[in-house]
Amino acid sequence: MIASHRYSTTAFHSLFSPALGIAVCIALILCFAKTPLSALQSLFTDTFTSVYYFGNMLNTAAFFMLAGSGSAIAIKSGNMNLGGEGQIYAGGFVGCIILNALHLPAPIVFAVALIASAATGAVIALISAPLKEIRGARVLLTTFLVSAACIPLIDGLIIASKNTSQTNLLALPYIADSYKLPQLLPPSPLSWSLFVAVAVCLVLWRIMFHTQAGRKLQLWGTAPVFAKYCGYSMRLNTSATLAISGALHALTGFFAICGTYYTCHKGFYTNMGWNALNVALISRSNPLAVIPVSLLLSWIFTSASRVSLTQGFGFDIAGIVQSVILFSIAIPFFAKKRGGAV
Repeated sequence: MIASHRYSTTAFHSLFSPALGIAVCIALILCFAKTPLSALQSLFTDTFTSVYYFGNMLNTAAFFMLAGSGSAIAIKSGNMNLGGEGQIYAGGFVGCIILNALHLPAPIVFAVALIASAATGAVIALISAPLKEIRGARVLLTTFLVSAACIPLIDGLIIASKNTSQTNLLALPYIADSYKLPQLLPPSPLSWSLFVAVAVCLVLWRIMFHTQAGRKLQLWGTAPVFAKYCGYSMRLNTSATLAISGALHALTGFFAICGTYYTCHKGFYTNMGWNALNVALISRSNPLAVIPVSLLLSWIFTSASRVSLTQGFGFDIAGIVQSVILFSIAIPFFAKKRGGAV
């Protein structure tokens, strides 16, 4: 009975935020849509009947899975990474630079760019590790601050590039066709990065829940004092999980460049990091649950954006829904904390 109650409570908390987001979306449609009934039907069905929007939904879900799994492993280890957006941006920027700069066989250049992109994200996230160990700084705060510093720096590098003045775009040169990931459902940008994202989620789930290293990782997240007295290394836990988290966020940026945008332009990362955090929190940092949660949130945002466009809304429904979901995630946690205090 206790286990059943716990599972039902967990399921309710996980579904609460997406359900509230859908409810807000429906309310906005009823209030502002030109044809509310048609818009509601479009919200629930049209994404699945359009090849472009269905492929775009799956492509967005792939980004959520990859970055969401990076957020999940960081949260599970007790090192919440709030620097996802800067790491995504940096990964896409470095990958695009290398793909344009090296003149070697395409497979070699692609592999070098992918590795360099992942390494860049790992290094940016790892800056927070010594700050935690030496100064006792919270990873949650330092990852956010480092990311906030990286974003304007990359913006400046893009603006200062010669390509910007030639094309009047705040972007690096477009990558060559040989580096573009083939589309699976044209004209949508869906590529095989979806399968990479699913594989990453499955591998992380296996490591976190079926290996000794994964059990140690989770112990640091749930009982850090006990983990310390067990003799487990805090330095190794912090460094390893932050490096993996940063690398996965950076790879999200890399695949966004190679499969969707084909260039690194200013602001392409917008909302990716926060949506990944939404996915990780709703899925309770379980990489296996990241997959369906990513698909659900991707459907909500894609459908909301489609309705906003077709109904001529003067504002972005998807952005509002995203904000509602992000803030509503905290409600069960605050309620639980208040109940415990009482």
